[in-house]
Amino acid sequence: QMQLVESGGGLVHAGESLRLSCAASGISFSGYTVAWYRQGSGKQRELVGQILSRGFALYEDSVKGRFTISRDNGKRTVYLQMNSLKPEDTGTYYCNVVGVGLWGRGTQVTVSS
Repeated sequence: QMQLVESGGGLVHAGESLRLSCAASGISFSGYTVAWYRQGSGKQRELVGQILSRGFALYEDSVKGRFTISRDNGKRTVYLQMNSLKPEDTGTYYCNVVGVGLWGRGTQVTVSS
């Protein structure tokens, strides 16, 4: 059974950091692009960034320079390092294996001002 599990969310103050993890099971995702999305309360889910199979990452403008996506294919895990967090980064963060339709259940990130 293919599964993605996000972890690492929490409550932090503005300016602090968090590292989210997305662990896969039942799928060898080394050949896939993996994306991170987020959804704030009352908002649509939006793309945060994605990492290609070869490790090149792309980011949405509002997180460029603050967020970094990396992957460890041996551990079947993708990471989202979030620095200099802002209250507008608050939301539930999801990972997605692009093209497979596989999503995790999300992890909540709350940034207080």
